[in-house]
Amino acid sequence: MKAEDVMSSPVRVVSPEDTVAYARNQMIKHKISRVLVMDGGKLAGIFTKKDIVYRLRQTEPIWRRRPIDRIPVSVLMTTEPVAVGPDTPMREIAALMLDRSISGIPVVNDGEVIGIVTKSDILRSAAARSLTTPLSDLMENPVTVSRYHSLDHIIDLLSERDEKLIAVNNDGTLAGIITETNLAFFIYRNESGGIPERDITMLRKEASGGRKAYRYVQEASAVAEDVMTHPVLTAPPETSAADAVQMMIDRRINSVVIVRGSEVLGIVKRDNILQEVAK
Repeated sequence: MKAEDVMSSPVRVVSPEDTVAYARNQMIKHKISRVLVMDGGKLAGIFTKKDIVYRLRQTEPIWRRRPIDRIPVSVLMTTEPVAVGPDTPMREIAALMLDRSISGIPVVNDGEVIGIVTKSDILRSAAARSLTTPLSDLMENPVTVSRYHSLDHIIDLLSERDEKLIAVNNDGTLAGIITETNLAFFIYRNESGGIPERDITMLRKEASGGRKAYRYVQEASAVAEDVMTHPVLTAPPETSAADAVQMMIDRRINSVVIVRGSEVLGIVKRDNILQEVAK
């Protein structure tokens, strides 16, 4: 299969002068994770939900202090994005995505953008939907956080590890899952920027070896349980990759948590599927 066989078309686009808030709203409206940035009919860049989560924190202070309805896309977009031609083999595209840590590649023919291939497009392909490998052979050890970890900590972990995070309850059972989408569409939902605060009540020991008691904590940063997705799609380890792919497609999600009873064994992400397709 080639790029033209699996690409999505038409492509949602914005201009470099459009605001981050406008681009983000386009992603929400059309249930997509990226838009292409076109300038005078030419591909100028690509802007993703990942840029909203991370790149704004890395820009000059003048931009970090502004609400996202006053920040142009050109400040945060990735310039000179990787592109492929319509005849590029799908396996080559999957390998390129994994190698460059990107999730979408524009398809260009004679200088004209004719579509985009995303990881979701590859997931829907016949090659991915016919994989017989059991999830036990594909799963990774999950990165876990407490459901009460702050969003500052969550963002730092996602940025460092480029991972999805599994939130757990105090007893170690599954509470939810946190992805870049959760953060991108939660933190800046009011176009005001910054991380919201909340009041939380937590179970803590007053002294080492002492009894646990509820302690009121005021104005803490928003925490994992505020943003996590729940319930989480789970599957036993003997489930086939093809069945997992179908579950991901049906639920419009990018990962499946592997469990045995109440025990979390691992996680299978879309990238694990792409690795099989790229072989």
